[in-house]
This record gives sequence, structure tokens and C-alpha cells, in this order.
Amino acid sequence: MTDTPISDEPAADAPAPEVQTPAPDATAQEAQPRASKQPRQPRPAFAVLERLFQLYPRMFGARFLPLKLGVYQELLALHPDEFKKEDLKVALGVHARSTRYLESVAAGHKRHDLNGNPVEDVAPEHVHHAIMEVFRRRQARSKEDLRPWVRSRLVQAIEASGLTREEYTERVNARDELSVAVLDEAFAELAEQAARREALRRAFEASGKSVAEFAEMYGMDPAVVKKTLSPRP
Repeated sequence: MTDTPISDEPAADAPAPEVQTPAPDATAQEAQPRASKQPRQPRPAFAVLERLFQLYPRMFGARFLPLKLGVYQELLALHPDEFKKEDLKVALGVHARSTRYLESVAAGHKRHDLNGNPVEDVAPEHVHHAIMEVFRRRQARSKEDLRPWVRSRLVQAIEASGLTREEYTERVNARDELSVAVLDEAFAELAEQAARREALRRAFEASGKSVAEFAEMYGMDPAVVKKTLSPRP
């Protein structure tokens, strides 16, 4: 499964901790038809989410984690008589589009199997698009400028990816003006950080002092100096 809307596989929103049943996010609620005067049965997707929570509380409970690839097919194979294909697909789609799920992807957590065990990394482009979607949702509700936040998260994501600027840019394929702008800002910040590290390295080598002595001379934390001087991965 991938991370809808940045994926081709379905995915469910959060069980509310106080009642321990899946509760749709605002997007899902808006998609529901207006309540009729007649009592209605729960929509199939949310009934599926409640059942998934009962079966796999580590993955569909209070804590959200990225799901492993292929989890849709795995659930169908494990529970052939439990879920209808379309209902499961829609339910997993609701899950993967929820803000809490996207936040877990944006945080760079690994994908997990149904028992909550980490199994693989999330692709850099999925992390990137999750960061941007979370940013857009938060910014829409906030009067505060959240660009510093998204820039910081993108810097972390780029560093974690281990990709060059060209490779990363090609993978994420940013096209809209906002995405391109914040990505450029993140790369500019990375360049500034690299320049500061290089300047510190040169100053340290020219000083002829130990890390502790150099840190004391410049009023810096020795641990920070040591980390800054360490080769980047």
C-alpha cells in the first residue's frame, strides 16, 4: 500500500482514544451525505475501520504508523470472508488520507506490518508529499506562517533520503509554485548549513586544538562541535 493521496492503494482514519472506535477526519466527514430523518446504518467503510481496529489495534488504534506495501492484498488473503474488496479499499483510503496517518509518514517513520513491526522505509517522495499535505492542512487552519516548519521538515527529509538535489527533485516532481518555492528554500538552507560546517572544520584544523579546547575557545558545546565535524552520511 502506498500513502494515498500519494499512493495507488487504499488506506482509515483514527479510532478516537476515548471510545476506541474509528472516527473520520474532517475530509471524510465532508464527504458523507447529509443526515436523513431516518436512522441509518454505519457506512461500510467505517464499519471496516472498527473491525480493523479490533483485529490490529497496534496499527489502527490510537497510534498511527505507515502501513507496509501490499497490506490491502494481505488483509484480503487473511480475512477472505470478513471484508468486501471495495469496502476494504475505501476504508484503507480513508485511513491513508487522514491527517494523523499523513503526519506519521511525514515524520519519516518506517512502514510497519499488521503486528506493528517495522519492515521497510517509506519512499522519499511519499515522505515529501505527506509533509506538503500536512503543511497545507495546518496552514489552512492557522494564521501563523508555517513555512519555517515545512522548510525544516523538508531539510530533515532530504538529508534522510541520502539523495542528491537532482535525484530528490526528480523523485518528488514538485510542480505547483508553493511546492517548488519551499523546496528551493530547503535546499538553500542545506547549502548554508554545509557552508557553516566547512567553515567550522577549517577553523578547527587551523587551530591545532582538541575538540574540547576549540569548543571552549568559541563558547560552544563540545558535543555540538564533534557532531558538526563528523562526516555527513
